Amino acid sequence: MALAGCAMGPDFKAPDAPAIANAQSPYTPVPLPAETASAPGVGGAAQRFEMGQDIPAIWWGVFHSEPLDRLIRSALAHSPTLASAQAALRQAQETYNADTGAKQLPSVNGQLGVTRQRESQVASQIPGGIDFTLFNASVNVSYTIDAFGGTRRELEGLRAAVDYQRYQVEATYLTLTANVVTTAIQEASLRAQLRATQEVIEAESRSLDLVQRQATLGAIALGTVLTQQAQLAQTRATLPALEKALAQTRQQLAVYAGRLPSEAGLPEFTLESLQLPGDLPVSLPSSLLRQRPDIRASEALLHQASAQIGVATANLYPQITLSGSVGAQSFELSQLFSGPSAAWSLGAGLLQPIFNGGSLQAKKRAAIAAYEQAQAQYQQTVLNAFLNVANTLRALDSDAQSLSAQAQAASLARESLDLVNRQYQLGAVSNLALLDAQRTYQQTRIALAQAQAARYADTAALFQALGGGWWNRADLADAKL
Repeated sequence: MALAGCAMGPDFKAPDAPAIANAQSPYTPVPLPAETASAPGVGGAAQRFEMGQDIPAIWWGVFHSEPLDRLIRSALAHSPTLASAQAALRQAQETYNADTGAKQLPSVNGQLGVTRQRESQVASQIPGGIDFTLFNASVNVSYTIDAFGGTRRELEGLRAAVDYQRYQVEATYLTLTANVVTTAIQEASLRAQLRATQEVIEAESRSLDLVQRQATLGAIALGTVLTQQAQLAQTRATLPALEKALAQTRQQLAVYAGRLPSEAGLPEFTLESLQLPGDLPVSLPSSLLRQRPDIRASEALLHQASAQIGVATANLYPQITLSGSVGAQSFELSQLFSGPSAAWSLGAGLLQPIFNGGSLQAKKRAAIAAYEQAQAQYQQTVLNAFLNVANTLRALDSDAQSLSAQAQAASLARESLDLVNRQYQLGAVSNLALLDAQRTYQQTRIALAQAQAARYADTAALFQALGGGWWNRADLADAKL
């Protein structure tokens, strides 16, 4: 092993972060405001962007929901998807362990055998030949000197494969937790939409009772009653779709938690039970490359491709093998371990490729092309990551403005409906005006619930886009970015 020389091929270096033209706004072309817009009611708090702030390992804790925390713990403990990723990591680690011992250390094998054979008459010059039994015992040692670093590069590639699987585990962990959070938010949004729709149905039912009494007294035409009934039926028709979406959302949560869709016991989520965090971390671009599991996994593949160039290069050079054995041979088992039975051998071999039809050179060129492919894929992964963060930051700002406007629209629609109701009871407006006010109020209530949920979902998306804080987990205390 002391004869091992330098390793062929490039020494891998992690790519640098992309150059940022505007340090004040590294992700978006237009700088974000110091804080987002605010709105009254659920999910309306202003949020502030804190550049360079670290991300907690349990990032979903910012919503301050114990039921959500419990559900995520259950998902992490019982998810088959996460268990599969963890098993793939163990497989890669054991493959690396197996090859490390087999390729870096000498191979030592013990052999014990007995052979019964006949020598031919021609070979032995003895009439009728000769029969004999040969006993042998030996210890054989062989070692291939890694003179040009091919073995080291091969192990380097296997180590990179382990890193890839490790970051695949982190990506699976992050995706699972983010999916649970966003699905819980979706459930809360659907519950708010259902509640708003049911309240509108109750209001329209009261209006229908009123016009029916008026029609009985002859104050209004039957057509007005039919119009109000049609409006109520139309509003009720929106309930099944919302109920279906809610049921499917809860079934999806059950599967995320590693349960059958039919299993009960899941907590129910409402927007009121979730707290919108006021401070939002925004990682520096240089940190983003070390935090996102998809970038780290792509970097590991690039590292693996780099190591394969070294393997292909080393295969162009001689391979030196040392071998030896020590043991004993005897025609009698009782004499096998006596002095005269001792036998040994030492040997060395050198294999130099001379002509192989250009195969080895082609394999090296293929390894270089594979590296260039991995490099391009890495660059695209980085671009997608920056786009993901930029889109999420812009959504946080825009959706906050949208909620502010939607909250105002819902408030005005409520005031308008109350006014039209009073005017209708006094006979100042037609039933069509009342129906239009009811329809507008229903639409604004649904839109308000969706806008409120969007702010929670945007917050979860930001933590996911920034990597989810896996490096701060207790089980990864030694993790290095």
